[in-house]
Amino acid sequence: MMKIHIAFVGHRRLATGSIAEVAAAVAAAGNDPMPLVFDVESGAVVDLDPRPAAANVTPLPRGRGRPSLGVVPREVTLLPRHWDWLAAQPGGASVALRRLIDTVRKDAATAQRSRRDAVYRCMAALAGDLPGFEAASRALFADDAAGFAALLGDWPADVRDHLQAML
Repeated sequence: MMKIHIAFVGHRRLATGSIAEVAAAVAAAGNDPMPLVFDVESGAVVDLDPRPAAANVTPLPRGRGRPSLGVVPREVTLLPRHWDWLAAQPGGASVALRRLIDTVRKDAATAQRSRRDAVYRCMAALAGDLPGFEAASRALFADDAAGFAALLGDWPADVRDHLQAML
């Protein structure tokens, strides 16, 4: 599944699409003022490397794991009783941890909280200086969709539309 990114110059949407498409649009637009690029799912600002693509290509040594599946080895610190429980699960520790994480991610409350946090991250970066930002933040965290939409009514169209689409 391809991650979607969006770039803004000030309060104007510059591009939406894959990171490569957005990076190309950012490069074509120049950096005055510097565009802000967001991961649409998380609302996090993404830093793009301004160097030409050829300079960014560095072959990485192949490490352990299953890179074709996106598996990244990392360290997890648990108490012995946690390791014992994980070891007793069918498929072992990795399978049990993935299953637990997927179950929590599917939980509606967790999904709503993640979506709200993503909207807030993006909103703070794009519209923190706009009138009504604090009131819109309160409406967002109170899960008042109608109030949130009303408070965004006078904001620039690209910002308003993107934030409402994220919800």
